[in-house]
Amino acid sequence: MFVSGVFDKDEVRYADNVPASRIMGAGFLRDCPARERSTNRVATLFKIKICGISSVKDAQLTMLAGADAVGLNFYKESARFIDPEAAQKIVGVLRPTVKRVGLFVNAAAEEINRVAEQLALDYIQLHGDEPPELLAALSERPIIRAFRFGENGAADIAEFLRGCGSGRRPDAILVDAAKPGEYGGTGEVADWDAVAAAKPALDGIPLVLAGGLTPFNVAAAIAKVRPEGVDTASGVESRPGNKDPMLVRAFVNTAKKAFQQLDGAAT
Repeated sequence: MFVSGVFDKDEVRYADNVPASRIMGAGFLRDCPARERSTNRVATLFKIKICGISSVKDAQLTMLAGADAVGLNFYKESARFIDPEAAQKIVGVLRPTVKRVGLFVNAAAEEINRVAEQLALDYIQLHGDEPPELLAALSERPIIRAFRFGENGAADIAEFLRGCGSGRRPDAILVDAAKPGEYGGTGEVADWDAVAAAKPALDGIPLVLAGGLTPFNVAAAIAKVRPEGVDTASGVESRPGNKDPMLVRAFVNTAKKAFQQLDGAAT
């Protein structure tokens, strides 16, 4: 396995288990010109997202592990909250191939758009009780709408999509486990059978599966639900907001293999 695009000394430290002959494109970030990001909506969804990244160290770890998206949590009540200024340092070390996802809970459109522009976010993730009307007020970035999947099953998703009517719809739907009074990141496992059965309600919109995913259950979850992507936060942490290197690497490697098997079975 090659490790490409090592940007700074901390990344080299995280890659120290890889032979030097397999580290390609080494160069320090401070010598690299800032790259521009397109705000055009895209059709290709990430497969593996590590959410709740709250430090440069964890961002580098996640990137080197091979995740193709990181989540930045802007919900102030979350243990994984970071402000845009701290997030700026994090996104500064990410390769262009690693997607930046901003997570918001019941924030105003103006705030969401301001942070998305400031950080050149690739995706906006709405993880609260946002109404369909909000989507039209957001910038032209792909939108992930999260739903807490509980007793109502897919009813809330279907109702939301009906509310969108002929207007703007989410570009992906994230399904998390429901826990009263919480907006996610609880470690609770979603009902995979129910989620799999509810996929027709998504009306062809790509599914991101979350809710209690760990290196030990993500392969089974992918095989059962067959999502387009997976998302974890607490499942790869030593404590809230602090990623465990071994768990992150194990999660990414296991999820990649499971998606490869899924793709192989489909062909």
